[in-house]
Amino acid sequence: MVTLLFHSLKFVYNVVSMNKQTNNIKHILYQFILILLIVMILASCEPFASNSAVPTEDPSITDATLAESPEIFSATIPALPPTFQTTFLNPLDSPHTYVDKTCRYLRNKWNPSNAEPGTVVMIIRVGGIQTGTALEPNGIQVGDFMRTMELLKSQGFEAINMKQFLFFIERNIIIPPRSVLIIQDGNYEEEYYYKYYREYWENWGWPVVNGWQSDPEIPELLWQENIEMEYEGWVDHQAQGVTAETILSDESAKSVIARELQGSLDAFANKYAKTPIGFIWPNGGFGLRPVEAARLLKYQLGFTTNPRGPVMYNWIPLADVFDPERPGYLPEGQINDPLMTLPRYDINDIFTAIDQVRGIGKEAAAYAQANKEVEHTYYDIVCSDTYGPMPTP
Repeated sequence: MVTLLFHSLKFVYNVVSMNKQTNNIKHILYQFILILLIVMILASCEPFASNSAVPTEDPSITDATLAESPEIFSATIPALPPTFQTTFLNPLDSPHTYVDKTCRYLRNKWNPSNAEPGTVVMIIRVGGIQTGTALEPNGIQVGDFMRTMELLKSQGFEAINMKQFLFFIERNIIIPPRSVLIIQDGNYEEEYYYKYYREYWENWGWPVVNGWQSDPEIPELLWQENIEMEYEGWVDHQAQGVTAETILSDESAKSVIARELQGSLDAFANKYAKTPIGFIWPNGGFGLRPVEAARLLKYQLGFTTNPRGPVMYNWIPLADVFDPERPGYLPEGQINDPLMTLPRYDINDIFTAIDQVRGIGKEAAAYAQANKEVEHTYYDIVCSDTYGPMPTP
């Protein structure tokens, strides 16, 4: 187009020259021709504008992702399903997720070597197991305790220790589809554990986790008895602070928070020769400042006394607001660290809660299967270049 214009204007210029116009007219016309040529050349260099866009509904797809995975341009990315919901929870308790990388979550979820979707963990808090009828706060009568353990076993539950729970909750490492994490609060002598827990270890292979309070006044004999059970592997001691009556909160002094958290670490290093994974919040008290301090000290899990429900991989039921009908349950959601504010059922509530837990596991498994194809398609398009293809059996 530019060449044609050039020749046309040149012809006009020659015609004018043949008609013997004045030099001034020639000069003006020549400048006019040059200006037109420059304008047309610039116009022909403008880039082609396209209204097409990458067909994606996922806001996590960035320019960097597209640059690394050009096949995204030619594929439609499906919208991922929302987080699984259930009517088994209290309306103010909602599932919170904690895995921030979608691709890693999907790979862990659907890896056939990992736990199946719908695998559920019931975390149980046990107070004192007693033979008498007058129970201490949070205590349970020994007959009721034995019936509860039999119920759990008959309903397909298996006990796990704290490391198994951590590997599951962080990476979905395989555990029994119905698992139970039994946490015995407080310090007890060897006789107590042999009387109430030893048979479950010997007959079923069930360990028990102990929330151990590292009081400086603990008798040496009590230390030695618990050290031996720790080394045998059936009593898994975890930190529960230092002072029995302490309740941590955002109003707690820095020295108190440090005493409970660091004091436990020091005592465990000196006596059990291990670093505790979990911190069982003493008397159920916690807050943003204590949680942040626990994270700085490398605690990986924290346990409240709020019985919100069971937990699954990347699925922790918590409350974001205070519930006047349950004033003893501190809201945890706004702390935004689900793994440090894990819920626990009281041992006395298992008979009424076990159907809820089983129902949630079944619903979650069905929901996952209904969305399996969509999640696999998303992974293949968005994730496979970086994370590799989805593992197969």
